[in-house]
Amino acid sequence: MSPRMFSVESQVVLLSGASRGIGKGLAKGFADAGAKVIITGREAATITATAAELSSPDCTVEPHVCDVAKADDIHAVVEAIIAEHGQIDTLVNVAGVNIRKPVETYTEAEYDHIVDINLKGAFLMAQTVGKHQLARGSGSQINIDSLNSYAPLKHVTPYALSKAGMKTMTRSLAMEWGDRDVRVNGIAPGFILTPLTEKLWSSESMQAWAMDNMPMKRLGHPEDLVGTAIFLASDAAAFVTGQTIYVDGGMVSGMAWPIERA
Repeated sequence: MSPRMFSVESQVVLLSGASRGIGKGLAKGFADAGAKVIITGREAATITATAAELSSPDCTVEPHVCDVAKADDIHAVVEAIIAEHGQIDTLVNVAGVNIRKPVETYTEAEYDHIVDINLKGAFLMAQTVGKHQLARGSGSQINIDSLNSYAPLKHVTPYALSKAGMKTMTRSLAMEWGDRDVRVNGIAPGFILTPLTEKLWSSESMQAWAMDNMPMKRLGHPEDLVGTAIFLASDAAAFVTGQTIYVDGGMVSGMAWPIERA
């Protein structure tokens, strides 16, 4: 087995929602592996600053402003990338938002905001990039899912249902595109420590709950997802499609209970 099987060198990789957190970590991983990395985000200043931070003399990360809830933004960005680079080898759908609150208190606008970005936006990005990949007869797509597609957590119902929809979308696209050599897979991260989740995980009770239920006894970091993403984008995963891999420190392995303490 040649290490070249796992190479993404010279691939054109597009990551949506990559200005911070998981998206930023994955973008760095692909850039370090020699891919041509293109990142999108809703805020021009933020996505430009992230691209500058991730760029190096050996790799220039290219930023584009794109709100994935807007079909026109998606079409414009994808067409610009195709015009400049000729192809998109791998799409990583990362863009996502969440609002934590009891289900009966969500407004229609809050529901639309979450689902439009997390599910509709991911579908439109997959569809738009997919048309080019199908015409070329080659491509990989990776959807960033969630533990919530395995078992929903309380007080994130719109987010959970959007991620359940993404998991089914991954399988559906794999079914439709597999015979044309476009592979679609998902990564479902566990609890990943990012600047946006630091406050949540600073709680001692949250940390104790996580340590009780996570076999590996630690929170994850964005770089913990990089190896799986590169594998799915590479020739090493040439016969892998329609799968969602839970990169979660073992969280979905089972349920902890206090019998040892008792």
